[in-house]
Amino acid sequence: MKSLFALSLFLPFMVSACAAQETQTQQPAERPLLTIETLPWRETEWRTVPVRQLEDLPNYDVSQVDKGFSKYGGWLSKKVDATGFFRVQKVGERWWMVDPEGYLFLNRGLNGVGPGSSKPAQDELGQKFGTKEQWAIQTVQLLRDNGFNGTANWSDDALLKQVPQRLPYTPSWNFMGTYKKERHVWSTTPGKSVYPGDAIFIFDTQFPEFCDRHAQQLAAFKDDPFLVGHYSDNELPFFKNSLDNFLTLNPEDPGYKAALSWLREKHGPNASTKDITDDDRQKFVALVGEKYFSVVSKAIKKYDPNHMYLGTRFHGNVMDQPLFMQTVGPYIDAVSINYYGQWTPRAERIAKWASNSGKPFIVTEFYAKGADTGMTNTSGAGWVVKTQHDRGLFYEQFVLGLIECRDCVGWHWFKYLDNDPAAPGDPSNTNSNKGIATASYEPYTPLLDLMKRINERTYSLADYFDRQTQTAPLTPKQ
Repeated sequence: MKSLFALSLFLPFMVSACAAQETQTQQPAERPLLTIETLPWRETEWRTVPVRQLEDLPNYDVSQVDKGFSKYGGWLSKKVDATGFFRVQKVGERWWMVDPEGYLFLNRGLNGVGPGSSKPAQDELGQKFGTKEQWAIQTVQLLRDNGFNGTANWSDDALLKQVPQRLPYTPSWNFMGTYKKERHVWSTTPGKSVYPGDAIFIFDTQFPEFCDRHAQQLAAFKDDPFLVGHYSDNELPFFKNSLDNFLTLNPEDPGYKAALSWLREKHGPNASTKDITDDDRQKFVALVGEKYFSVVSKAIKKYDPNHMYLGTRFHGNVMDQPLFMQTVGPYIDAVSINYYGQWTPRAERIAKWASNSGKPFIVTEFYAKGADTGMTNTSGAGWVVKTQHDRGLFYEQFVLGLIECRDCVGWHWFKYLDNDPAAPGDPSNTNSNKGIATASYEPYTPLLDLMKRINERTYSLADYFDRQTQTAPLTPKQ
């Protein structure tokens, strides 16, 4: 049995058992099993969880570090056809991104890379960096020094692209969220927009025209090789009970009319909510997904045919609905997923994301918060652990599981700076330790040290896992 560490944390959900079985290969226990107390979200009793590190991989040479990169961060050791833009390709049994020069690439990014918005953060930026331009130069170097090769959602792309040695980036365009404002609906909830009845406006006859108009701004980016791909929205409510939700709308709403018409085509002219079956629910949310992704994808590709469409950063369990994923897969180039609620990626679950959609996936949010900062850590869905070193252990073991599965082409930590209590705005972003740096731009060195050690071995780890002959992944049970 290979040795494992266990780490203290504050879980946002009950820890589910990893679906993968442990390898049958017996390894000598070179290190004792360590345990640290854990505290699940909204509970009061601490418990322990396992952590796997590089040293726990049988016959893996920890001394090796990846070398030789393209200007985009691609791996010079492996090359396929180049198109001048980022794309995805399955090579053997593994999905990869391919950089514009044709080199295989795994995207390691951070969300929210930008200067703080509060007055204290702005004052601190002036004292530490002098100007925003100097902040951008030094921050890109900080990311590079710690093995990151991209910036992710909610980053200051306009400022960061001015850096001479810039990083690849992934912008989001908020299609449905912007259309909601045109509809004069303004409610919000932490981290995402709220839609009446959790029903998006996909049946509005004006929505396709809006998408075409909204997508015109993408034309200015179509020739930029550093752009990885586009997100169209964040965490839209593609829920299994969407049919029920649409039928709670005002009877004059186009969504209500479409849902009722659809239901009565299935069950007769007098059908109502009492006639809804689980099969109906699965088919209707797939219909909602198809209408959304077909319209948005068409608009994006019309004005930017060169770059990937990366979807809407799914959350919850929508990615676990096979029919939904099979339906929307043809419209996207990779599936983007905000992955919370699991301490270790569940091998069987994440494998289905790719097999059902026919596309690889990117984890577009995950994180752990430290209890050693004095922050309350009451907001956000990420885990809470005791120290910054523990946060690094979480990153290391989580990313090992992503690389091992062979269907993941990138991961984006949430986020660059800690929440700033002095900054107004989204209530999900208050007083929590989510960043790789404080709100005053001080890096968390213990966290970054462990992030760097896994980041700078990403490509060799992909090779290592691809060489394994075991039929079961090495991901430890929880």
